[in-house]
Amino acid sequence: MTDVRYDGIRAMQMRGGTSKGLYFLADDLPADPAARDDLLLRVLGSPDRRQIDGLGGAHPLTSKVAVVSPATLPGVDVDYLFLQVMVDQPIVTDKQNCGNILAGVGPFAVERGLVAATGARTRVRIRMVNTGGIVTAAFPTPGGRPRYDGDTAIDGVPGTAAAIVLDFEDSGSGSGSGSGSGVFPTGNLTDVFGGIPVTCVDNGMPVVVAEAASLGKTGQEPVAALEGDAALNERVRELRLEAGKAMGLGDVSGTTVPKVCLVSPPAHGGTISTRTFIPVRVHESIGVLGAVSVGTAIVVPGAVGHSLAVLDGGPRLSVEHPSGALQVEIALDTSVSPPRVIRSGVVRTARKLSDGTVFPGPAVFPR
Repeated sequence: MTDVRYDGIRAMQMRGGTSKGLYFLADDLPADPAARDDLLLRVLGSPDRRQIDGLGGAHPLTSKVAVVSPATLPGVDVDYLFLQVMVDQPIVTDKQNCGNILAGVGPFAVERGLVAATGARTRVRIRMVNTGGIVTAAFPTPGGRPRYDGDTAIDGVPGTAAAIVLDFEDSGSGSGSGSGSGVFPTGNLTDVFGGIPVTCVDNGMPVVVAEAASLGKTGQEPVAALEGDAALNERVRELRLEAGKAMGLGDVSGTTVPKVCLVSPPAHGGTISTRTFIPVRVHESIGVLGAVSVGTAIVVPGAVGHSLAVLDGGPRLSVEHPSGALQVEIALDTSVSPPRVIRSGVVRTARKLSDGTVFPGPAVFPR
């Protein structure tokens, strides 16, 4: 029997969008979720704020895992399970999805032989296990191999790389909020929690949208200033806990969703400006599915952020964040109330960083 302490586990490290993580085939990990999570904590080096004894990058954006396996549904190529490994807590959670790490799933599936390349460009249909949603990733595969270099730039990542187009199907049914109310899981366009008007939205990622001004902020503050504001952090925490219950998520004190996003008028020619708590640290940019959810809210009249947004009537939105902007496309069916999402799309990039064997550390802390 293989002893992973000495023989290690096959893994690929990739940058997906503005995140970074380890990609595994499901068959290379324990089938039991508890054993799998314990192993991943030791591989990433958690719980430790530096993750010094593992491959985690000491930040939620670089402590992520993709587990990929052959599809279990007809018409789908692969299944993708996203796992967030907490940095300083012995927790691995599947309560959210990650659209940035998703960007690397198609190329990884081709690299591992789960999907055959189809000429100069390959399309991989992916089931997002966390939410049940389906997305098609299209990316270049000249010579039958994923190509990572290209001329597409995304804010928050230096340089350029090959474009990976993610087209989400029927993404407006929600990503797991328990109310059954689809993209607006409380059943309302707006709610008030602790005196703060918000819109709770879930178009792939549960998000609580609030105007920055309602919390006494401009929405243009640097990440460090927001993280260092103890009073603001406490208000955001209370808001998140109350909203989580209203969204059907229950007690969210130990989970990473919903995110809280503070919105303000755009400052650099975009559609809206954002600052996102994930849930305690502030995102250096914005998550892909978080941006899709925020974009869905602001295009609906009456939702929080709509009056602040600069809209031109087209499907493409430029969601500003601390590192630049993320372009998303939202198409809504406005003939029903509340509006139904027809499709969502986004362009990302990814890059293979390393491929080989990882070795888990000892279980230093009680789990």
